[in-house]
Amino acid sequence: MAKKLKIAIVCDWLTGIGGAERVVLELHHLFPDAPIYTSQYDKNKIDWFDDADVRTTWLQLLPKSLKKFLPLLRAITFSRLNLNQYDLVISSSGAEAKAVHTPKTTLHINYCHSPTHYYWIRKDEYLNNPGFPLGFNWLAKIGLKIMLEPLKQWDKRAAKKPNSIITNSTYTQNMIKKYYRRDSIIIHPPVDYNRFKLSVNSNNIRHGLLIVGRQTPYKKFDLAIEACNQLNIPLIVIGNGPDHKRLMKLANRNITFLTNVNDNQIVEHFQSSLGFILPNMDDFGIVAVEALSAGTPVIAYHKGGALDYVKENQNGYFFKRQTTESLIKAIQKLQNRNFNYNKISDDAKIYSTVNFKKSIKNYIDDQVDSFFN
Repeated sequence: MAKKLKIAIVCDWLTGIGGAERVVLELHHLFPDAPIYTSQYDKNKIDWFDDADVRTTWLQLLPKSLKKFLPLLRAITFSRLNLNQYDLVISSSGAEAKAVHTPKTTLHINYCHSPTHYYWIRKDEYLNNPGFPLGFNWLAKIGLKIMLEPLKQWDKRAAKKPNSIITNSTYTQNMIKKYYRRDSIIIHPPVDYNRFKLSVNSNNIRHGLLIVGRQTPYKKFDLAIEACNQLNIPLIVIGNGPDHKRLMKLANRNITFLTNVNDNQIVEHFQSSLGFILPNMDDFGIVAVEALSAGTPVIAYHKGGALDYVKENQNGYFFKRQTTESLIKAIQKLQNRNFNYNKISDDAKIYSTVNFKKSIKNYIDDQVDSFFN
């Protein structure tokens, strides 16, 4: 029934590739005629939406590099974005897009990636280190402290606007209940399982550990580097970011940094590693599930989305404290265990894009039937 309705998709921004953008992509595949409303769109950073009707706000006129400066302007802009002409609005948001205005005759379903990090879950991290260009952090700290409480109250009100909420993990579901006082249902985000899955006859020789992602302080890459330094075992670090130079200084010769890895190479790295390290708390952690899809066990910090997919002694291990000692113990457990890599890969199929699309379509159809009948 949903496809008979006039539908709009809304998201915070499209200026890079991540889990939120993957959700928007699959929503676009489900509803290709639905326009996508967003604050800013950078075609040079993400080329997934060339065939989509992407409609940006006036914030598109501002440099995309100013995204961190714009929470207040996004809040105002999305609040004033009038979508009265649509029967169904689907927002994919971990920030301000959930605040779009819809009438009572419109069904608004929100896929909430997290309560807004800079107001709630990572508030202290943002206050202590906003991550603005050198020389502007002091100004950002003052601005955040002044605006924090009013924006938190605005964010709470915005979270009441959707008729229903979908989220990505049990952890995020609990955070939505804690901060927004709203119930939600879990549909894990789409993982490109077919790209990473291990072939039945795979005979890759596995060696060393792997960590992948944007290198920022809160990702805790330094923890993985220090643990592998002490154990003197190989670690491949894939990615780049503001913390890259500092991390390189920490690393001994057993650590290899790769900043320009193509799609085929990254699959090979996933499929040939003894283990993947997830040292930070993630709301879900798609990259870790990509590792599982490749049959690679995951060593994860015992918090966040990893609690949903890492099964102790079956497809990986947890470490309870974000310390080098705690991580080393988990790595040593992995070194002493023979895993069934094909089973790990097979079990990860439940997180595939196909399953995501099926689950989200069924949920949207149920909500539409209930709302309009």
